[in-house]
Amino acid sequence: MAEANWYVVHTYSGYENKVKADLEKTIENRKLHDLILEVAVPLEDVVEVKNGVRKEVQKKMFPGYVLIHMVMTDDTWYVVRNTRGVTGFVGPGSKPVPLSEAEMRPLGIRESGNVVVDFEVGDTVAVISGVWKDTVGVIKAINQGKQSVTINVDMFGRETPVELNFTEVKKMQ
Repeated sequence: MAEANWYVVHTYSGYENKVKADLEKTIENRKLHDLILEVAVPLEDVVEVKNGVRKEVQKKMFPGYVLIHMVMTDDTWYVVRNTRGVTGFVGPGSKPVPLSEAEMRPLGIRESGNVVVDFEVGDTVAVISGVWKDTVGVIKAINQGKQSVTINVDMFGRETPVELNFTEVKKMQ
C-alpha cells in the first residue's frame, strides 16, 4: 500500500469545522479508515484582552485550510475534492503536493514516526501526560493509523470514551 502523507485542502472561509465533520462522516460511511487516517484543523491558544479582561481562546492557525493525513488515490482525491465546502487541494493545478516532515514539525503533528506498543484491547493503562494525566482506564480500541487508543474514564459518575496518543499512556503491570 502507498504511504500516507499530509495534504492541505482549501475551504470556504469559516467552513473548516464543517468540512472536517463532513469528511469524517464520509470516511465512516464509505469505510475509508485505512486510506484517510486523520482530518485536522490546527488550533493555537491565544490570549485576548477585551474590556480589560484577559481570556485564553483557541483560534485557527490557518483560516480557510484543513489538513488531511491520507493515502492519495483517485478515490480519496475524489471524496475529499467533492466534499461540500472544499475548493481544492493546495498544489499546482489539480496535483496535490504533500507536506514535508519539516513543514509538519512546527504544527505539532508528527509525520510517520510510528510508535510500537505492547498493549491490546482490554489492557489497563495509566495516562502519563496531557489533560488526563494520572487517570487509569481500560483500552476499548486501538487505532494504529492515528497512533491512538480509546479508553473509558470515569467522568461525573459515567464511563466516557477518551482518545489519547500512544505516547500519553503506559501499560499497568
